[in-house]
Amino acid sequence: MAEVRSDSERAGLVRQLTRFVMVGGFCALVDSGAYWLLLQAGTWVHLAKALSFIAGTTTAYFLNKRFTFSGAADRGASQAGGFALLYTVTFFVNVGTNALMLELLPQMRWEYAIAWVVAQGVGTTINFVMLRTVVFRH
Repeated sequence: MAEVRSDSERAGLVRQLTRFVMVGGFCALVDSGAYWLLLQAGTWVHLAKALSFIAGTTTAYFLNKRFTFSGAADRGASQAGGFALLYTVTFFVNVGTNALMLELLPQMRWEYAIAWVVAQGVGTTINFVMLRTVVFRH
């Protein structure tokens, strides 16, 4: 039997999701900015994606802990370890999705941007669900 959420629980979820999207948007700017700068510097595309992901992820940890999931119990090293494990998995999903999209997409002007957006979308979905239910749970 499905659990019925109260209005305040739904409002809390919406607030959390809104903050996650705002923080994620900022972190996506960090990630994409680093990605494009590294590409412009001549960095191998997959290394550029990996390094930009790390920059965005580091930013995401601190901002999500402080603003998005601030009501969660602070479990210290185990919480940071859970975050690191989640983002390690998401790292491979993100970089792998980006590489897959670059293989599947025809060569065109926006090929790298489209691959980045798809990889980001897949990773973001996984991250919100796992951060909310596992890493920063109440």
